[in-house]
Amino acid sequence: MSLTQPLHLNTRKLWAIIPAAGSGSRFSKTELKQYQIIQDKTVLEHTIQRLNVLPLAGYVLAIGKQDDVAETLNFKNKDKAHFCFGGEERVDSVLNALKYLSNIASADDYVFVHDAARPCVTAQSLEILVQAAILENCSAILAIPVRDTLKFAKKDFIIERTVSREQLWQAQTPQISTLVTLRTAIEQALAHDVVITDEASALEYVGETVKVVQGRSDNIKITYSDDLELAKLIIRSQG
Repeated sequence: MSLTQPLHLNTRKLWAIIPAAGSGSRFSKTELKQYQIIQDKTVLEHTIQRLNVLPLAGYVLAIGKQDDVAETLNFKNKDKAHFCFGGEERVDSVLNALKYLSNIASADDYVFVHDAARPCVTAQSLEILVQAAILENCSAILAIPVRDTLKFAKKDFIIERTVSREQLWQAQTPQISTLVTLRTAIEQALAHDVVITDEASALEYVGETVKVVQGRSDNIKITYSDDLELAKLIIRSQG
């Protein structure tokens, strides 16, 4: 995997944040999904390898306090790896990593956040996302159009209506913004008890323009145990 064209970052740098402190209880009560093995590498190593096709200044992994695995792994460009402790929720891990980055990065540097258990993202998708943020000077996320018919059902599972999918998108990661913009958005949203399900939801709350960049359906997130088998097939098919 390699980029098809250079990214024109000028004097600004590009950083990645990978929140990896969650328990992933929907995957397993005893095993962490980011440390499952695909082709002799952990899911997390695959993820980091994908992200490092970009010219990263560095990447920050927000890990659990009891995690004794992450720092022993053979990450690509490990000299660029930084570690910090995550928090109780995903957003807390991202904010901790942003605070860490604030000590070593410039406020207007680009930062993108990517799920630790999303190891199938392609170089092309990463490239078009970062290019969109640079060329249009805005925050951006990867997403795919909703394909299936959507139904709104009441609590008793009775369908009330069909929901139009015409302008609906399924959010993915990475999601990119500048360091100062993303940190400020998350801090303000948390201060007002806003539910933050992804970085874009915090950016939306503060009125930041967030562009949708169409990604690919194979950029799956490993959430349940059968997702791991699908990820294995995708990685094999991608070569």
